[in-house]
Amino acid sequence: MSDQSEQKRQLRQKMSLLRKALPPLQFAPSLLNKLPPFQTSQIVAGYWPMAQEIDVRPFLFAALAQGKKCTLPVVVQQNAPLIFRQWQSGDALEEGLHRTVHPFEGQPILQPDLIFVPLLAFDHMGGRLGFGGGYYDRTLSTLESVRVGVAYDEQEVDSVPMDEFDQRLDWIVTPTQVIQCQHEIKRN
Repeated sequence: MSDQSEQKRQLRQKMSLLRKALPPLQFAPSLLNKLPPFQTSQIVAGYWPMAQEIDVRPFLFAALAQGKKCTLPVVVQQNAPLIFRQWQSGDALEEGLHRTVHPFEGQPILQPDLIFVPLLAFDHMGGRLGFGGGYYDRTLSTLESVRVGVAYDEQEVDSVPMDEFDQRLDWIVTPTQVIQCQHEIKRN
């Protein structure tokens, strides 16, 4: 195991324990007023929360109320990018790989222009430590979407260990702030 892999493993373990100790939290949709890319987005991707992830459903309800389309990620197969199926409030969902929850197969596949991304740790340069499966990194590397990490303030670290495959975030939303990440945006 490389030094960087070991650093990630240790940070993942530390931040998982930290997040389990934090109370469940739903963000106020009013935070979206401080997120300029949300105002111009047409298709917003969120996620159905699991394993102490922050609940972004209020953001999705706010997007729907503004006439935007919403999507949820679908793990199609291991080691593959995610796809995003359209979701509306009240739609039935099904369980997928890794106990994720997503829209049924008949829902349209859409490409979001803004993606809310779960994480374990972040830094101000847009570094993101995920859960280790690489699904979001594989997905973000193929999309032009604005990437918005959603985190507790306590999940901020000085520097997230990043390798060549890790994808940076453009923005971070916490309960107390909206952060524009300080990195040069490079898209494929």
